[in-house]
Amino acid sequence: MTAQVVVVGSTNLDLVVTTAQLPGPGETVLGEDFRTVPGGKGANQAVAAARAGADCVFVGAVGTDEFGPRLRDSLVAAGVGVDRLRTVPGASGVALIAVDRDAENFIVVAPGANSALTDLDADDRAAIAAADVLLLQLEVPMPTVVAAAAAARAAGTTVVLNAAPAAPLPADLLDLVDVLVVNEHEAAVVGGGEIEALLALVPRVVLTLGARGAAYADRSGVRVDVPAPRIEAVDTTAAGDAFTGALAVGWAERGGEDITAVLRWACAAGAACAQRPGASSALPDRATIDALHDATYRGTP
Repeated sequence: MTAQVVVVGSTNLDLVVTTAQLPGPGETVLGEDFRTVPGGKGANQAVAAARAGADCVFVGAVGTDEFGPRLRDSLVAAGVGVDRLRTVPGASGVALIAVDRDAENFIVVAPGANSALTDLDADDRAAIAAADVLLLQLEVPMPTVVAAAAAARAAGTTVVLNAAPAAPLPADLLDLVDVLVVNEHEAAVVGGGEIEALLALVPRVVLTLGARGAAYADRSGVRVDVPAPRIEAVDTTAAGDAFTGALAVGWAERGGEDITAVLRWACAAGAACAQRPGASSALPDRATIDALHDATYRGTP
């Protein structure tokens, strides 16, 4: 059965420059290559889920500028459903990204049309109700995130929240989250950094650890630690989005069972993404994820 995933989130055009080293405050450095790539955490995770095998619907907004049609077309090309994608007056979202030779990056986002996603209509709620998993991030207004999570809870749809960009989370959202996905920085902002502290806020936590893999814990006492595939990273910009999109698909397919297998598969997706430059352009398909997963974990108990 094909996983049904709805993503409510942002879409941006990424303006990406590579450089030998990232600038410090007040510093100017000479860049190298420049490219424009469709991105945004919401759109990236929707594309990641679709490429990983899900039937994915994206709820978001683009502007009436020249970037809007390109962002819409990129989602369509990836197989993401865009019937719930609005076009609003003004600029689309934009992200300014610099990537150094060690594959580290910094990102500055101008939300644009994403800020206009301030409500959900009946069709949005119906799409959420029909999904196995609702996947959320924090690049659209917080009331919209809370409203989407509430619609999912009312329908019995699993709520997976990637708390990025890092921000304190309101209690009314935490009460609706089934699975919280955070990296170490986000974990510190949300709830002190330790998985145990986060479990006081939500019932299940996935902590991403970059090249070290990922960890899972829940309130029943289950704890799983999974190493990441060993790869030579080229660009980690969308690796977290690849991981989270694949995690949502794996969760939908397995109903939250065999979390070790789900976590390994998600780690393979993140690692496969990091082997290629770009954001949405680097997100791997299911065959690529499976190949790296099998090469890394086959025969591992």
